[in-house]
Amino acid sequence: MDDARPLHAKSGHSHQTHGETLKDHSLTTMRRGETVTTRIGRVPVLPERFAVWVRLAGLLHDPGKAAHGFQIQIGNTSQPAKAWGERHEVLSLGFLPTVLATLPKEEILWIAAGVVTHHRCITGDGGQRPPLLPLYGRDSIEDFAAKFDPIDADALQDLAGWMHTTAVNAGLIPPGPTPTLTPDTLLEDAHTLFGELLDRWEWELEPEEEADGLAAVMLQGAVTMADRMASAHTPIHTRHPLTPEYRQRLETRLAAKGYQLRPHQLKAADISGHVIIRAWTGSGKTEAVLLWALRNLAEMTEAGQGTPRIFYLLPYLAAINAMVRRLEEDLQAQGQIGVSHSRAASYYLARALADECTTNAEALAAARKSLSQENATRLFRELIRVGTPYQPLRGTLAGPGHSAVLADTANSLFILDELHAYDPKRLGMILAMMAFWEHLGGRFGIVSATLPDALQDAICQTLNQPAHLVQPPGGTEFPKRHRLSVRPHTLRSDAAIAEMEARLQAGEALLVVANNRPTARALYHRLAPTARRIHGHRDAAIMLHSRYRRDHRANIENRIRDRYQNGQTTRVGGLLVATQTVEVSLDVDFDTIHTACAPMDALCQRFGRINRSGTRPPADVIVHAPQYIPRKRERGLFADGVYPKAPVSLAWDILQRHDSNVIDEAMITSWLNEIYDSTGAWGTTWRAELEHAKEKFTEAFLTWTEPFKDRSKLRKDFDAMFDGQEVILATDRDEYAKRLATDNGRRPGRLLAEDLLIPVTGNVTAEWDERLNVGVIDAEYDEENGLGEFRH
Repeated sequence: MDDARPLHAKSGHSHQTHGETLKDHSLTTMRRGETVTTRIGRVPVLPERFAVWVRLAGLLHDPGKAAHGFQIQIGNTSQPAKAWGERHEVLSLGFLPTVLATLPKEEILWIAAGVVTHHRCITGDGGQRPPLLPLYGRDSIEDFAAKFDPIDADALQDLAGWMHTTAVNAGLIPPGPTPTLTPDTLLEDAHTLFGELLDRWEWELEPEEEADGLAAVMLQGAVTMADRMASAHTPIHTRHPLTPEYRQRLETRLAAKGYQLRPHQLKAADISGHVIIRAWTGSGKTEAVLLWALRNLAEMTEAGQGTPRIFYLLPYLAAINAMVRRLEEDLQAQGQIGVSHSRAASYYLARALADECTTNAEALAAARKSLSQENATRLFRELIRVGTPYQPLRGTLAGPGHSAVLADTANSLFILDELHAYDPKRLGMILAMMAFWEHLGGRFGIVSATLPDALQDAICQTLNQPAHLVQPPGGTEFPKRHRLSVRPHTLRSDAAIAEMEARLQAGEALLVVANNRPTARALYHRLAPTARRIHGHRDAAIMLHSRYRRDHRANIENRIRDRYQNGQTTRVGGLLVATQTVEVSLDVDFDTIHTACAPMDALCQRFGRINRSGTRPPADVIVHAPQYIPRKRERGLFADGVYPKAPVSLAWDILQRHDSNVIDEAMITSWLNEIYDSTGAWGTTWRAELEHAKEKFTEAFLTWTEPFKDRSKLRKDFDAMFDGQEVILATDRDEYAKRLATDNGRRPGRLLAEDLLIPVTGNVTAEWDERLNVGVIDAEYDEENGLGEFRH
């Protein structure tokens, strides 16, 4: 080696001259492999020696970096740094037959699969990175060797001997004589082993071999995870935030107020395996499911299932952020709860900027801190993570980019809060994934105020193990928190607006929920002046929907919490106009709601923001007649252009029958059972769409007969299922460019720029800015009202 420099795996940083040595990185990755497999634990569907293969693949994933061309590339020679152009992981294969000579050939092939796929797929087309097959799959030994020469013989022998000794000392391979490895042998063995891997994985496996395909993807994921952890030098949590002390603190807190655990909470705490918890809003369902998780966490750990991660999955961004705060407080786990959604870094940035720092330097420092927190979550640090179901679902894209996400979900606990039945397509995807996660040792806690029997049956039929239903004992009187009223006119009618204005004049805290954004904006424009005139404060009128810039949305959510947080001793009146974004897990409390008719399960969630604790007499929940209109490129009519007509029409018929009644969640559950009755037209259609969505998702994303084929082309299909994109306003283009350039264009600058992004539907046509790599729209917008009309 030039200047007798040791081999390095990484280029240097500002505080390092030559970066991390190859031996140090290999040893760290092997140890991280042990961390990963210990955390995942034993997964019965994976080979018995899986954990050993991961550790050995971690040790041997990078020795191909011994090639002189790679050392030049990272600046570890006296020559000027320049691109090498070859794949070190392919050359790394040449070490395996010599270093692992005491292992059976079949095991070497498994370890080789983990080594060669930690950066690139083997086959496929259309991805951002070319797969390995076209790069090396047709090379003769002469052509192959020419790509990797020269290799320093002394450095090679030293590295091979060190890796053999390290593997022996770690108990991963039997003892044996120190191996001899020459450059010629290395190149010949790498060429041969790569060819054998192609023979095994180039073509689609037979259906009966799919278990091998799954094991291959999980191996790739575990090795990739270990490598990322090793490269990041990020400590991961080993002590679970959910401890037996949680129950002790909960019981003490309740006793101080003269209460004790409710029967359904006690029952949930004794359930082993899957559970469905159905109880009224404010009855302590979150506490119940955490008590369930506490028991199952201990059981799984005792059974050798590692240290289960807990994924607390919620539908909406606002609900996610609120739940993180709640878990940090309830578990006394500040900084130990991860945020797992597409805007995680923005969430951390909003928290970091909560003290309203205004200087560029402070904002940049906050962005850097936020990114370190987000990256730690991406590197699987936290043992409890809160997010949407769609983040762990993305693990099904597999490959080097997503297989680690998939591997990390093995032997985990999944809490799904408020699964909605009315969207059978997305629900079908989630149920398909639940079946897969159960196959990997997962357990599920389903939490809902109103879960129809049809959805409960669908869950139970999806899972192999029974899902135990936990609900308040028979005869329990549910809180009578609401008095139902229906109105024959729409939410935007003059009669509706006059009634809402009267509520504001009476000093009430009024929640108005529209099914679409244009309606919300129109109502806000009419009602906000009245609310502000009465209360004399800007925050007496607030609007929330999904089409705000990220930074503006975070500020709006904080204002809503400050004014309407549940449990505040001093109640204030005012107005919140919102869309369905307000439905889940926002712990706010209003006096009255006026809402457009929607599916019954969505209405129940909206009602849950009224008289939330049930400490006041039944409060008015007022539902207005739906308006059915067509939607672009879809057949049929939709309530306000959002929800399919059938479930909304059924809900409206039921609501009319119960006009002026005092209602509770038990009644709503019975109404849901009527709506989703399998003998009815909608129930039949719903079940057929649900099963079709399950099958379609399973076929596209949960088949493993081509484990090392590039799936990146499926990414657009996956994202299209959730119908969303993020864009910037034309008026923000210059500011976006300025923020991107912050910190010399590194990731913190992109984080600051991302605060300007606005979520829109997937069918919105945006101008693509190649320089900024973002879609641009020309539309009305202001911080108070959010996105308005598009300009054409």
